[in-house]
Amino acid sequence: MAVPGFTVGAFILLLHLSSVATYPNGKVTKSCRGMVPEHGHIPRTDPIHNVSVSQMTFTSGDQIKVTLSGPEFKGFLLEARDAEALSGPPIGSFTLIDSQMSQVLTCEDIQGSAVSHTNAHKKTEIKVYWNAPNGAPNHIQFLVTVVEKYKTYWVKIPGPVISQPNALPFTTPEGTAAPLSTLPPVSHLTKSFSASDCGNRKFCVRSPLNCDPEKERACVFLSFTRDDQSVMVEMSGPSKGYLSFAFSHDRWMGDDDAYVCIHEGQTVNIQPSHLTGRSHPVMDSRDTLADMAWRLEDGVMQCSFRRNITLPGVKNRFDLNTSYYIFLADGAADDGRIYKHSQQPLITYEKHDVTDYPKNIGGSRSLLLLKAHGALMFVAWMTTVSIGVIIARFFKPVWSKALFGESAWFQVHRVLMLSTSALTCLAFILPFIYRGGWSWHAGYHPYLGCVVMTLAVLQPLLAAFRPPLHNQRRQMFNWTHWGMGTAARIIAVAAMFLGMDLPGLALPSPWKTYAMTGFVAWHVGAEIILEIHSYRLSRKVEILDDARIQIFQSFTEAEAEGHAFKKAVLAIYVCGNVTFLIIFLSAINQL
Repeated sequence: MAVPGFTVGAFILLLHLSSVATYPNGKVTKSCRGMVPEHGHIPRTDPIHNVSVSQMTFTSGDQIKVTLSGPEFKGFLLEARDAEALSGPPIGSFTLIDSQMSQVLTCEDIQGSAVSHTNAHKKTEIKVYWNAPNGAPNHIQFLVTVVEKYKTYWVKIPGPVISQPNALPFTTPEGTAAPLSTLPPVSHLTKSFSASDCGNRKFCVRSPLNCDPEKERACVFLSFTRDDQSVMVEMSGPSKGYLSFAFSHDRWMGDDDAYVCIHEGQTVNIQPSHLTGRSHPVMDSRDTLADMAWRLEDGVMQCSFRRNITLPGVKNRFDLNTSYYIFLADGAADDGRIYKHSQQPLITYEKHDVTDYPKNIGGSRSLLLLKAHGALMFVAWMTTVSIGVIIARFFKPVWSKALFGESAWFQVHRVLMLSTSALTCLAFILPFIYRGGWSWHAGYHPYLGCVVMTLAVLQPLLAAFRPPLHNQRRQMFNWTHWGMGTAARIIAVAAMFLGMDLPGLALPSPWKTYAMTGFVAWHVGAEIILEIHSYRLSRKVEILDDARIQIFQSFTEAEAEGHAFKKAVLAIYVCGNVTFLIIFLSAINQL
């Protein structure tokens, strides 16, 4: 399981279930056999749509018009089956009348053996031709699944039975509607979950680590309590859409055992599911769950259920007596359809066996590599480069004495700038290690990062070939060096603004924007103050013209006062700069 970018994304784009309704393009071949949308809802039993045919008898080679009609619907799946064996494969093939509204599918390796929608537009009638094959059964029945909306659909609505001319009357129909599964009962929780048994009887995952859902609304809580051969699961957290958790063999999304609690109206739907690649969860049967219950209060959703530790023969369900990474996510939901998680999932630091000794553990919404990337970039482009630029611009006359063969200001500037380049290079490679390559889900941030990285490497290389002080090319060097440095700083700030919003390092909103804006204002303000001061200092020399006698005010005292002022401004600036840096590093550490 992965964290996109969350990793992890959530849980990404709009729901793409293997079903009729959530494939707006109608590519629903996975639903051919059962004709059941995997929405996790109970299909309606009162069909309001009708299937009619142009004739009631057929022979091989006949082409019969089939019409689906009724109130507005969005999706459908139409098949012809052996009326005496409706669970068998589809019979014959279809020919389209309106390819804008319908399309043929290949089901059970039979080309054109089913018809579905091509889009999610509302429709009231579909017409197609059914082609009778050679060797067809004596009796054919048309079945159709119709989806009005995500939660409202009818499965295997029975259509007319057509027969071959010499066939015996059809008198023993098999049940035409798919048997409705008897869903386990769901009850209402009467009180909140408690963290008092965490580490004693319960295996708990919590964020913040020692929070209690009974006392703290913002507590994200997941517990597992073993009871002989089963495990009781409790999940709680602030959400108006859905809460979910998943067991994963790795930190990447895909091939995971997931469970979702979805807020629908005034109830909560508890649904097992599985993840296939970087897509939304595919909902599975709830037959594996028992003792389901839920509670909604003050924006907090709580749900619980019991499942056996092992489920032999049940596809997509993991055995719980094995160690896994555990993911916790939440997000928005609408009419039972879930959307991408609202923030990066919480992921345990290591694999755990929830049936083993009870523990109390936490997790992180950002992996260590991404945290390190953000922290190093903040240190480099908020602190070291900013202080280095101010010293080079304003402190040449203040620290002009030699230090190891060069002016003191230059030595400090060089150390800070080389530190910036080194930190940038180190931070630059971390996302590539994490992703195993380029990230296509990070927007403009990686592109800006590459530009910053390039400039951070070119700047010290350019400085190494700095012309002598009085060389005619020195002025060109100065402007080039200043221009590249200024461009790098501006682009770096833009990259930091964008990076703070990425799922892998989603710092809390909206304070992150205010804090970064405050840092920029703090730095620009310091430069403006020092610029004004430098200008006023240069005007300290007053020329008095009286009877051709020029009287010069002593510059030594003014210069000393100017140096003291600059040092005071630098000290205050560094304190503020480091304060902003600590704020961001602390936020990263808490992810």
